[in-house]
Amino acid sequence: MRLFVSLALLSSTFLLSACSTLFSATDARPNQGPCPAAGSVYEAQRVVVLNGEGEQYDNIQFTGEINGVKLFCRYVDDKPIVAQIDLEFAFGKGTAAPSDRYQYNYFVAVTRTNRTVIEKQVFPIDVTFPRGTDVVRKSE
Repeated sequence: MRLFVSLALLSSTFLLSACSTLFSATDARPNQGPCPAAGSVYEAQRVVVLNGEGEQYDNIQFTGEINGVKLFCRYVDDKPIVAQIDLEFAFGKGTAAPSDRYQYNYFVAVTRTNRTVIEKQVFPIDVTFPRGTDVVRKSE
């Protein structure tokens, strides 16, 4: 089983993953095996949203990219695997941006070794660019 985190352009939206705190800091038992592989798909880890007037630098509204993927997992004894994924994003605002806010979407897909998708979920992430800032970094 593998976990792929990807960004994809879907009608001017951006797709990737989420996480939550799933692990107890006091549980020191070793895992019964390794965590599944996790990563982002190269072809889908970046997005550029244009204003529709052509593929030129001056027409860029928003950009986004995955800068890092880390997977933490726990499974001991007869308990099923529990995993947490930490994602690092960088979002950009271009000169053609109509506002200081944009909603990106990201997805997480769990696949078999041959990349057959077992499960996929899409999550929104709202980004606000403070005045005078054209790059925002976020972790999920």
